[in-house]
Amino acid sequence: MTISMYAASVPVFRQILNSMSEILTKAESHATERKIEPTALLQARLYPDMFALSRQVQIAADFAKGACARLAGVEVPKYDDTEQSFADLRARLAKTVAFIESLPQDKIDGSEERVITTSAGANSKTFAGQTYLTHYALPQFFFHATTAYAILRHNGVEVGKRDFMGKF
Repeated sequence: MTISMYAASVPVFRQILNSMSEILTKAESHATERKIEPTALLQARLYPDMFALSRQVQIAADFAKGACARLAGVEVPKYDDTEQSFADLRARLAKTVAFIESLPQDKIDGSEERVITTSAGANSKTFAGQTYLTHYALPQFFFHATTAYAILRHNGVEVGKRDFMGKF
């Protein structure tokens, strides 16, 4: 039995993006209840050379929208990285979920062999669609989503595995 490219992408991204939004709500409540300046959490890092929480969330959203757009053969929407608050980050996640849900399943299914080229700075990589999704986009997405979760957990926000997994 095979799994469709749509089933391996959109519902997976949606599940974790929605759980990230819920975790950000818990983080905001945590900051309010403990009289912590929200910026302290939004700019928190696991290590000085790693991205801060807000950037981890932005990148996770970017991988979700980028992967789904490329698999569907449509232009990747560009988002400005201007989020300054928990509400801003939740809005970005909601916008990302709305975008990936707008993509027709039949545009993504059948993209296993679609040639996908990505570039980050001077580096460029070319993949077949299935390899791109399973070996590049999903691992990148989960790295940044997990790091965002870990930053908040490390800073005392009471979240656990069930929060990370979300509703499915």
